[in-house]
Amino acid sequence: MKILLVEDVRSIASVMAARLGSYGHDVTIAENGAFAIELFKKVNPDLILMDIEMPVMNGFETATHIRSLEAKQQWAWTPIMFLTASDSPENLVTAIESGGDGYLVKTVPEPVLHAKMKAMARIAALRQRLAFANGRLQQQASHDGLTGLYNRPYMDMTVDAVWDEAVRLRQAFAVLMLDVDNFKRYNDQYGHQAGDDCLRKVATILGNTMAACNAEGLTQSAFAARYGGEEFAIVIPRSSSAAYEGVAAIILDDLRRSALPHEGNAEWGIVTLSVGGARLDAASGTVADVFRVADKNLYRAKETGRNRAELS
Repeated sequence: MKILLVEDVRSIASVMAARLGSYGHDVTIAENGAFAIELFKKVNPDLILMDIEMPVMNGFETATHIRSLEAKQQWAWTPIMFLTASDSPENLVTAIESGGDGYLVKTVPEPVLHAKMKAMARIAALRQRLAFANGRLQQQASHDGLTGLYNRPYMDMTVDAVWDEAVRLRQAFAVLMLDVDNFKRYNDQYGHQAGDDCLRKVATILGNTMAACNAEGLTQSAFAARYGGEEFAIVIPRSSSAAYEGVAAIILDDLRRSALPHEGNAEWGIVTLSVGGARLDAASGTVADVFRVADKNLYRAKETGRNRAELS
């Protein structure tokens, strides 16, 4: 267990650190509250043991500051136990009200300290399992189970927020709708399991392409999502016309270069996409209208040869 020990008296800190270290814990020492806050951000401790009376910032103030930092993070909570020379009711009340979870007298007997640390280690292990489970649930709630891209509900929720901001600030907004060409033929020829594998590969290409476009500054906060079946969507907030057209061209080229076999896509023999897009210089109206235009352009791209983009 990683323990952040906050104690301004070096002799006391050394003795307590040695006691805790003998139980197998990894102890980091901070000599005051301000330094403790900086170490808290770096160490990510499982437990904080903190003196009350310290220079610069006392323990109660430090605990309040740490709780305010954790309030900005999802599922964040670190047990804080105060170290005190007195076990008065007043200290316990103040400890709890400042964000602490209890206190230990500095002269706590060895067996009691050891038992308490065993209990805190169990809590730390439980916190890790809960954090992992919550992360899994959040992933499942926002990502498509087959492709790993954002799912339709998450895309809709995010698009609503991005669109509202674009309308309010009169920003540009663009959408690309993508459909795997002749995908029914792919399933008929290779089987549905292979079809799932194909969608995963296409999704990986889309995700990597958008990550690269964002990293290189071509786009800002653009993302790919699975729209449904073999259809995908690319949402491009604050998109310039050049970026919008560039993303469509890059996606088509990246998929072509991957050369995923597709004999049923007779003209090319590889997996290709048709792309329909819609873009506004200044967002207005409804976002549903933008998607409708992109969808119409997608069908136009398919009707006029596939493996191409139709943008407006």
